Amino acid sequence: MNGEERGGFEPATGKGVPPAETAEARAASVRAAWAGLLQIRRLTNGPDEAAESVPADWERHRPVRSVALALEAAGLPASAVDLSGRRVATGYQVTDGPSPGTARVEWLGPPGSGAVHEEEAELARCVAALRECGWTALLYRGPRRRRFLEVEPAGSPRR
Repeated sequence: MNGEERGGFEPATGKGVPPAETAEARAASVRAAWAGLLQIRRLTNGPDEAAESVPADWERHRPVRSVALALEAAGLPASAVDLSGRRVATGYQVTDGPSPGTARVEWLGPPGSGAVHEEEAELARCVAALRECGWTALLYRGPRRRRFLEVEPAGSPRR
């Protein structure tokens, strides 16, 4: 059962249709979800000042959801597709990474949108936002020289 079936908040991963709520309502939902995540960090990471700056175990087990929430909370736009699967918005897309506990972030847009020309600068913005939230994001080049990020919780051992 996904969050929509439960009526819960789902962060924008860039893989689905744009949220149906207004921009103001969505921003309020994102703020509330981010505040909840910070509370989870405080409760599970301990009382010290750095507790909010390190991903909690809950996040480590849900890296796509957690990374997507961090990016959306930072104000970065998510890509989106229409009901037929055609890309209709330019922004980040978060998917499962190559190993457990990791996520992959790409910068995608509709054909002809120029997303490929924006990806270096926009992925750099993603890196900065994720580092601020306790994630390590490394930039790579994949097929057709397209850039992407591999993201894991800060302090995770390198594979």
